[in-house]
Amino acid sequence: MTLLDKHGVRLTVDDAIATVTLANAAKRNAQSPALWRALAEAGSLLPGNVRIVVLRGEGKSFSAGLDRQAFTPEGFDGEPSFLDLARGTDEALDATIAEYQEAFTWWRRNDLVSIAAVQGHAIGAGFQLALACDLRVAAEDAQFAMRETSLGLVPDLTGTHPLVGLVGYARALEICATGRFVHAAEAERIGLANLVVPGAELDATVADLAAALTAAPRDAVIETKALLAGAMDRTYEEQRRAERAAQARRLRDLAGVGD
Repeated sequence: MTLLDKHGVRLTVDDAIATVTLANAAKRNAQSPALWRALAEAGSLLPGNVRIVVLRGEGKSFSAGLDRQAFTPEGFDGEPSFLDLARGTDEALDATIAEYQEAFTWWRRNDLVSIAAVQGHAIGAGFQLALACDLRVAAEDAQFAMRETSLGLVPDLTGTHPLVGLVGYARALEICATGRFVHAAEAERIGLANLVVPGAELDATVADLAAALTAAPRDAVIETKALLAGAMDRTYEEQRRAERAAQARRLRDLAGVGD
């Protein structure tokens, strides 16, 4: 069932598994404000029974990042150019960037597990979109790069927090400041990619992973994800208490006993 198909974004749902496809292969799935709004809309359209969201890109590249048209004086049709935004107030610029970020925030909702299936280039905004997901499966030809600094910018589409969490501060700084490519084998070695497989096996591997993630009861997965997602912000003792509280909820639910 197709729920959304516009601005280079297609959302399809098959029972508990949704697939969000970047569908502009001719432009290597380059990103724009319209695409970001469509991605945010996709998150809002998910039926309540969806447990897994797969993010993929058509063609040879997952996403080549921001469409360079954004940096022209004309910008995109019907959109303020980035140059126009820069001339606005601090409040207006902050609000606009916050709106753009909405496309990247919903992928880590506790009630979902999101998987990015990455082939070819995942550059800049493309890298950050892959980082927005819980898990990343990469084809052997995948190449990740944070190229914002080469443009005189910073990564601002929510990618810095998960990147530091995955690879640590020092390696994240080196990757962002140099803008170099992180190839698939290195991505797997340093924790950026959960799995690396031949390109021909990417879709099947992601499908198998999605099926495995739906095998356990949904509420147990939701509670476990919430525990893990908050672990780094808690002390050891706080995490112990969080574990006890979550387990108590699960036991009561399984026993049919109300709180």
